[in-house]
Amino acid sequence: MADNTAADHEKEHEQSFVESMKEKITETFHDGDSASSDSDHDGKDSSPVEDVKNKIYRLFGREKPVHKLLGGGKPADIFLWKDKKVSAGVLGFATLIWVLFELVEYHLLTLVCHTLILALAVLFLWSNASSFINKSPPKFPDVALPEDVVLGVANALRIEINQALVILKSIASGKDLKKFLAVVAGLWVVSILGSCWNFLTLFYTLFVLLHTVPYLYDRYEDKVDAFCEKAEAEIKKQYGVFSVKVLSKVPVGSLKSKFA
Repeated sequence: MADNTAADHEKEHEQSFVESMKEKITETFHDGDSASSDSDHDGKDSSPVEDVKNKIYRLFGREKPVHKLLGGGKPADIFLWKDKKVSAGVLGFATLIWVLFELVEYHLLTLVCHTLILALAVLFLWSNASSFINKSPPKFPDVALPEDVVLGVANALRIEINQALVILKSIASGKDLKKFLAVVAGLWVVSILGSCWNFLTLFYTLFVLLHTVPYLYDRYEDKVDAFCEKAEAEIKKQYGVFSVKVLSKVPVGSLKSKFA
């Protein structure tokens, strides 16, 4: 009887030990799952703005605002009509130049000479008329180009030209075929446009587009992005159909064997 009681006691002790170990293991896994779920939850909640931004479709995959894409500063303010008077003045001046050279068919040298003649005549008459009305002649300010402005413009042009040369060098090196084909296609399109319009009209058209397209896109970017997203999805869908019906039936293997 004593042996049976001791054996039963040992069995109960082993069962209680096994159950306690099971409980500890279960609690350990449960704590690990809860910690991982909490960490995942924290990771998801830590950047909800980034998740929303990643889901929003932007035209050409842009990440920066339109103002920064245009270079920022005063040129971007002019193109986006931040100061309407300055933007309207710049666009009006460009329109006047285009009308004079394209519609009136003025020449550059003729326009410069006529402008100088008019300015000198007005100043000369104003200076001589002051003696008849008993007033002192007007004092003309000294007009001179500041050195820092000229050096700044020259430095900016130098930087842009050097960047363009670096880009052309990278394209001509043959490392990026897509970029090479895109540049060739762009130049070909520009050559076609140049054959239809002269340089001044083409330049003025691009200038007007720079003053209208970025402003309209910045104002209605959500609607434009939504429309472009639908258009891109439709283009991909049609390309998939074209690939299945046409491109998949092209015997690529036989062509490779012929040219091999």
